[in-house]
Amino acid sequence: QVQLTESGGGLVQAGGSLKLSCVASGRTFSSYSLGWFRRAPGKDREFVALSSWSGGRTYYSDSVKGRFTISRGDAKNTVYLQMNNLKPEDTAVYYCAITYYSAYEWRESRYDYWGQGTQVTVSS
Repeated sequence: QVQLTESGGGLVQAGGSLKLSCVASGRTFSSYSLGWFRRAPGKDREFVALSSWSGGRTYYSDSVKGRFTISRGDAKNTVYLQMNNLKPEDTAVYYCAITYYSAYEWRESRYDYWGQGTQVTVSS
């Protein structure tokens, strides 16, 4: 059993910053990549960012590129999402997830484990 626990969400004004954390625990077996997705009200869940096992390769959606930074903790079972210059359209529930694919993966179907999510609300 694998558990993913997100934290760090909250309410922030437009232009502000938040840092999300996600910790993976349990039987994760081999190396894995950790990604962030989000689901805005009334919309489908969408890919946000992905970090490889080492943290050396990172990928971002166009909507957050240049504003968000994903990073891997030293222990490798933790991933962070630093979100700067937040906009009201960033309001969503943010989820972290594990994929065992080594390449860039934005498709939900390629992720095996998901956290419960943390709410981020950006006020205008």
